[in-house]
Amino acid sequence: MSHKIEGLPPPAALRGAGALGGQVARAGDDRDKPVEAAAAGDSLRLTGEAAGLQAMQRELTAQPAVDQTRVQAVREALAAGTYRVDPEAIASAMLDLDARLGGR
Repeated sequence: MSHKIEGLPPPAALRGAGALGGQVARAGDDRDKPVEAAAAGDSLRLTGEAAGLQAMQRELTAQPAVDQTRVQAVREALAAGTYRVDPEAIASAMLDLDARLGGR
C-alpha cells in the first residue's frame, strides 16, 4: 500500500543540494538563501604519476578492447591447421609476468 503525500517542501538536506558544494548552513541561519560555494582560488594538482595514468587511460579507452585483425588471423591459422604453439615462449612469458607481479 502506498500513499502520495503532496504539498510538503523537501527536507532541508535536499533543498538546493546541488548548489551547496558540500557546505552546511549553521544553526539559526536563514535556510531560504543558498550557501555560497568556496572561493574560486581552490585548485587541484596531479602528480606526474597520476597524470601519466590519466593519459594511459585515455589511450586505452580510444583503442578497441580486442584486435579483430589478430583474432581473424588466429582463426584462419587454426582452421588451416597452421597455428603453432610455442611452449617455450608461453613459459617464458608466464615466468616474466610472475616476476613482475612479485613472485619468487
